[in-house]
Amino acid sequence: MIPGQDPVPVDPGSLPKVEFGFPGPLRDRLVAAVLDGSKTSTTGLLLDYEHEDEPLPRAGDRGVLVDSHKRPVAVVEVTEVRVVPLGEVDLAHAVDEGEGYTSVAEWRAGHEGFWHGEEMRAALDDPEFTVDDTTPAVLERFRVVTVLPAPAR
Repeated sequence: MIPGQDPVPVDPGSLPKVEFGFPGPLRDRLVAAVLDGSKTSTTGLLLDYEHEDEPLPRAGDRGVLVDSHKRPVAVVEVTEVRVVPLGEVDLAHAVDEGEGYTSVAEWRAGHEGFWHGEEMRAALDDPEFTVDDTTPAVLERFRVVTVLPAPAR
């Protein structure tokens, strides 16, 4: 059991999906980082929520983290949400993303590569999309509530 994990069973089928990145190697690394406890924060763009007509997460929201094959791997709970200009992301948030960043500049470069990538630009229906210091970022902290058993093969 992960420290802080709830002992009470949760029905993952009743919860919305939580997806980090796009399916593939990046998502696999992010899911592994959540499961090993090194990833406790994530960053989205306000524009992405608006484009998808999705509400912003709120503290207390729970969802089922899925892997690249859409298999449920854990139930996570949002513990904090802040919307800040991209230029105000702090080192603690960057480090807690669990991707090995040791500076905000390094975190920013990695995230800009993702946000300026073909998949993200296609998802936003904007082939020229770019971010800058004023772009509103959704900074989310979360905890693992329950690690789900791997499906039988």
